[in-house]
Amino acid sequence: MRVSPLPIGDILRDLGAELHPDSLLAESTSLGIGGYTDRIVIRRCDGLPEIIRLLDDSGIPHRFLGGGTNLLVADGELPWVVLQLPSIRGGVEITDNIATVDAAADLGGMVTFCARHNLGGMEGLIGVPGSVGGALRMNAGAYGTQIGAYVREVRLFRRSTGALETLRGCDIRFDYRHTSFGLDDVFLSVKLELPLRPYREIVKAIGICNQKRRASQPLNQKSAGCIFKNPPGSSTGRILDELGLKGFRVGDAMVSDRHANFFVNTGHASCADMLALIETVRDRVFAAHGLELEREVIFWEN
Repeated sequence: MRVSPLPIGDILRDLGAELHPDSLLAESTSLGIGGYTDRIVIRRCDGLPEIIRLLDDSGIPHRFLGGGTNLLVADGELPWVVLQLPSIRGGVEITDNIATVDAAADLGGMVTFCARHNLGGMEGLIGVPGSVGGALRMNAGAYGTQIGAYVREVRLFRRSTGALETLRGCDIRFDYRHTSFGLDDVFLSVKLELPLRPYREIVKAIGICNQKRRASQPLNQKSAGCIFKNPPGSSTGRILDELGLKGFRVGDAMVSDRHANFFVNTGHASCADMLALIETVRDRVFAAHGLELEREVIFWEN
């Protein structure tokens, strides 16, 4: 999708945004899969409502791209433009035991920064790739930690009202890999209330989590993390492993031989390859156990 009229590009600049034509989204997703479209990088959050109104009035469909780590994007020319906050290093302010974090900040970097200020609780998320905003959207969790437990306030652009809003944590529902945010809500920042812990204890817990990840996950391959949610009381990875699906592949899309709920791009996998692998695995599980696996990875079709 092209933001073709030149005046729109000029207005975007005035609103603190940069237009990047023909961006290949495969370069912005952890799976290394995705077609091309125009990308709008938003440098000033206060201009976001006006940018959205401009695109709506111009009939330009759009989606918001975060860190691209839990996302499968269709190939070819895409029928919408993407909006993106620039990824940043840092973006964390500490006051007592409250961390105020930019949504575009790196999740692991945030956990490490808070640890240096003796704020823990988030150790299990140290190796989860992506941005803080992405973790917030899906209530990311690992090793007994979920980010939603620590959220006290979220600043966001609410698509349903067209305005910047601040929500209290108690007004947000956090479930397993799901939240009550709207699909079109755009996160700007979050306040986390974290428990005080000695730095040495936090670092030790981080080390244990990192060791577990290195032993069980394909950290050096292109993946989107877990493809499916865990069924209640069970583990999708274990189910797929018991069915002998590790190493099963469609084209360059493959079930990881380290963790069966991670599907990896071993070379030049297409979106069609990955979707075919996902559906084949789902069919195998349903045939064997009568279970309908629910996708955790988000799919953007064209």
